[in-house]
Amino acid sequence: MERRHMSVTGGCQHVRETLTRIGDKWSVLVIMTLGRGPMRFNELRRSIEGVSQRMLTLTLRGLERDGFVTRTVRPTVPPQVDYELTSLGVSLQAPVRALGEWAFTHQPLVEQARQRYDGQTAPKPEPRSMRDSISAAAARA
Repeated sequence: MERRHMSVTGGCQHVRETLTRIGDKWSVLVIMTLGRGPMRFNELRRSIEGVSQRMLTLTLRGLERDGFVTRTVRPTVPPQVDYELTSLGVSLQAPVRALGEWAFTHQPLVEQARQRYDGQTAPKPEPRSMRDSISAAAARA
């Protein structure tokens, strides 16, 4: 099996950009939410807790630019805008779901590792006062 190496300025940069897009918190939630079917903007916003109108707009634009979402404007008054996953967006659901399930399953282990690390790297407490510092220095002398 031949191994191909990507140049840092070529393939890796494009992969990094794609991973940045699909690894974004809001992108993941939009992709999973739109997996239920097409939605209007406000319906989508109500379905994703904590997302602001601006952040949802930026996320949808990025996902549309990268080919994960389509935006359809219907000629009504006011215009009705629907968002829907493309086939590329649908194909992303399985890996995103698998990653989410992995994170949920392994969160206790991650938390334990953080606690161990934080316990090892915690700064030593500072003396309470200048007098304590002088006393400690005098004791060492």
